[in-house]
Amino acid sequence: MRSVCLPPTRRVLRCLLPGAPAAMNRSFSLDVTAPLLRTQALVDGRWVSAAAAFPVLDPATGEEIARVTDCGPAEAKQAVEAAHRAFGSWKQTTAKERSQLLRKWFDLLTRHTEDLAKLITFESGKPLREARGEVTYGASFLEWFSEEARRVYGDIVPSPARDRKILLLKQPVGVASIITPWNFPNAMITRKVGAALAAGCTVVVKPAEDTPLSALALAELAQQAGFPAGVVNVVPCSRERTPSVGAVLCTDPLVDKISFTGSTATGKLLLKMAADTVKKASMELGGHAPFIVFDSADLDKAVGGAMASKFRNAGQTCVCSNRFLVQRGVYDRFMEKVGVAMEAELRLGHGADPDTTQGPLINARAAEKVATQVADAVSRGASVLRGGKRVGVSFMEPTLLAGVTTEMLCMREETFGPLMPVLRFDTEEEALAIANASSVGLAGYFYSQDLSQVWRVAEALQVGLVGVNEGLLSTPEASFGGVKQSGLGCEGSKYGIREYLEVKYMCLGGLRP
Repeated sequence: MRSVCLPPTRRVLRCLLPGAPAAMNRSFSLDVTAPLLRTQALVDGRWVSAAAAFPVLDPATGEEIARVTDCGPAEAKQAVEAAHRAFGSWKQTTAKERSQLLRKWFDLLTRHTEDLAKLITFESGKPLREARGEVTYGASFLEWFSEEARRVYGDIVPSPARDRKILLLKQPVGVASIITPWNFPNAMITRKVGAALAAGCTVVVKPAEDTPLSALALAELAQQAGFPAGVVNVVPCSRERTPSVGAVLCTDPLVDKISFTGSTATGKLLLKMAADTVKKASMELGGHAPFIVFDSADLDKAVGGAMASKFRNAGQTCVCSNRFLVQRGVYDRFMEKVGVAMEAELRLGHGADPDTTQGPLINARAAEKVATQVADAVSRGASVLRGGKRVGVSFMEPTLLAGVTTEMLCMREETFGPLMPVLRFDTEEEALAIANASSVGLAGYFYSQDLSQVWRVAEALQVGLVGVNEGLLSTPEASFGGVKQSGLGCEGSKYGIREYLEVKYMCLGGLRP
């Protein structure tokens, strides 16, 4: 099978990272099998081009790695119409048929893990080891929903009348618009699309403008798996065209369902657009996760959990810990241990370098946001114990802050970067008040070996996901969703497929007792 090699990035790395360690100035190139490096849109089973194209950049270097067709409202409308036509026959397929196709798609992802991981690394900056993990994680949702497809059960309800039978049927919603973020460009698609296809819906996917290559590679493998034309459609577009394409996907009368992962502000805009046609909506929005360490905690486990939760994908995950609250009795020891762990375990570099644990942030704006939060904290009295500096354009040193207070920007706004601000607290009540003082509530974490405290705090935290003595939570078997302004509905688990189903009441009357 032919491979595509794109230019090495040594020159640009040296330009953007003057004075960086020699390991960060190595040459790296994207080398993937040709069919997986798609740059056109997939509409109605055909690869099509729009009038213009937009660049996809390696965030570590700023170098262009591909040019992707720039879809507009016309292409989005065509994709919606194709999905609507395909829905008529796709909803008639048996659950077993849908299950088998999803399983084939899962097998193809597993077979092409390395190439898919390379695409994630070069367009998002994620270290290759983590990118491989994302592909495995993403594939697991296809496996899970291939099995859940055959478990969509209705109900027969006892009737109050002898001459009637009451049946509750579950049927697919229809066409689903799937709008996904850049930080998990593979798994956020499979988690949504796997559930939608299992239920019998058809989809139009609009991937993030920073990371369309992963979405298009998934579409290629869906084609290879044998999904009928129009069942899976992908319309990439530039940042400039995102509002107009998003408007079609959220307002077109042929769209029945919206599933979005992204910021709370954008989610509110999409909900407003969807309101006119009263579309069913799932929203996985912003988080600001607290990470609480109580005096009774096993500190070594707490430090391990903090490292995993905070620095995975350089802190660019919606469930990563943002606000670290450590009780006074263990504060100094925690700070010492986490500082040693950061020094020993974290290495900046290009994601393709096997020694890298911390790749770039997605772009310069993201790095600037972290730097601004650090500067704000320092101006208000915080101390930088580790890191604190930008490197080049899009890299940020993993940073540890002490002396943090609730007034600081990093305690009030989601960071989405490798910043660990640690606040000292005295009582459980104080920690919970700080943890819950947020308009969002996606994930929360705490470490304690006091069983009574475990139950009290787990129930009191106003979040949708709670990690108790655990820093990594997500799995296909468990639900994923937030409370407050962190979203609507959930993904994964047996509940995820319900987001794509309607319940129809059927009354069968005139029966002879």
